Amino acid sequence: MSDEQGGFFKGLLKRVTGAPAPAEPPEPGTAPPATPEAPGFFTRLKNGLKKTTDGLVGRIDALVLGKKEINADTLEELEEILITSDIGVATTVELIRALEQRLSRQELKDGQALKSALKEELLSRLLACHQSFRPEGATPFVVLVVGVNGVGKTTTIGKLAARYAAEGKRVLLAAGDTFRAAAAEQLVVWGERAGVEVIRHQEGADPSAVAFDACKAAVARKTDLLIIDTAGRLHTKVNLMEEMKKIRRVIEREIPGAPHETLLVLDAATGQNALSQARLFKEAAGVSGLALTKLDGTAKGGIIVAISRECALPVRFIGIGESVDDLRDFDPQEFVNALFQA
Repeated sequence: MSDEQGGFFKGLLKRVTGAPAPAEPPEPGTAPPATPEAPGFFTRLKNGLKKTTDGLVGRIDALVLGKKEINADTLEELEEILITSDIGVATTVELIRALEQRLSRQELKDGQALKSALKEELLSRLLACHQSFRPEGATPFVVLVVGVNGVGKTTTIGKLAARYAAEGKRVLLAAGDTFRAAAAEQLVVWGERAGVEVIRHQEGADPSAVAFDACKAAVARKTDLLIIDTAGRLHTKVNLMEEMKKIRRVIEREIPGAPHETLLVLDAATGQNALSQARLFKEAAGVSGLALTKLDGTAKGGIIVAISRECALPVRFIGIGESVDDLRDFDPQEFVNALFQA
């Protein structure tokens, strides 16, 4: 059959059946077509921050478009954009003052210079508090995970367990959220996926008892990393915060110096409410680091700057999706570049 007839019948087959025509074999001596690679993390981060970028950088672009000079009125309008983008009032005031100083030194000659200066100021504030998470220096290294209901604590714990187990660390999980129905079962599912064991009690048990058993087991098994889940405690409820303090006392008694990290998980989509949670949890639970989840799909990603700066807490991890690989170490430079789509 000639090439022309073959092409006709393939096209007819596609029209009749709706199926794609068979692929043509590669020419002899040529490489097969490359399979497109999945987008890298930076690309996914840029895509995840698109709503925040549109709400912040997009409005800044609209503000400075066509302006031949930057003046005090421009900075006043910029101040409103920053505040409504969840950068936070205190941090915004600080940023505007820094930009006013640059304006007085005639460093802000046009809109691009203003954007570049703002990017530099945001980055410097994130770097001032930045410190990567390093589960080293203690065996077991104990991480106590706290936060209100619905922020993604259990999912974050599961992703961390999978990550460090894949690195060869001996990981143990503790299902300290004994109040929420099926919370322990959810953690067990994550444990099975990661190939790590979960210490659990029956629903309604004392979470301090779970922490006690987990600490004993971690020491006996020479565990590298013990991650303890807690109930989604409302930061406005004094009695629940007192229970958190009790858990900490039990952990420290069994493993002196622990917990070595108290990780507060926050939902970035809650904006200023997340900032309020960070302040109160830091005071009541001794928070030492933050994990910001659900950055994809929110226009409130600017809250990272406000929380880091105003609470003087390092952002350890950010989440931009559902897969295990979508929970990553927070990199201030990468974040700011993605925010400005650089």
